[in-house]
Amino acid sequence: MFQVHPLPAGSFAHLYSMSDEDLAARNVQVHLSDGAFPCRVSLADAAEGERVFLLNFEHQSGDTPYRSRHAVFVKDGAVEDHPLPGSVPACIASRFLSVRAFDKTHEMVDADVIEGSDVQDLIATFFADPKVDYLHLHYARRGCFAAKVTRPVG
Repeated sequence: MFQVHPLPAGSFAHLYSMSDEDLAARNVQVHLSDGAFPCRVSLADAAEGERVFLLNFEHQSGDTPYRSRHAVFVKDGAVEDHPLPGSVPACIASRFLSVRAFDKTHEMVDADVIEGSDVQDLIATFFADPKVDYLHLHYARRGCFAAKVTRPVG
């Protein structure tokens, strides 16, 4: 079993009331979705015409050589979605993914690429290794962070 986690909405709420000029001054791009902008908070593709922010986000903060930042999309006013344990949101399952397995010290212990529709089996394989503490899913073509995956607590 596993749990896919959204990025916390509170990390981006300050953006929703900012002007386009203030956003640009902070290197945040504003786009209108064509229906294929995967929001990392709602874990869904933003609907066509929805306003989305493209910004740099530190998704791997562990103090290791794997510390990492990359671009993420967040739709304006996004609300967190918490998928059911063992489920993969469509915006992730519909794309080619890079899956990276990390231990408790934030060192990468394994990685692979896979079609999102097949990712559940790879997640199970990685979590079968007791060294693996959590996974990061990335959209493989552009390299952007998609979501964190953990074993559910309890």
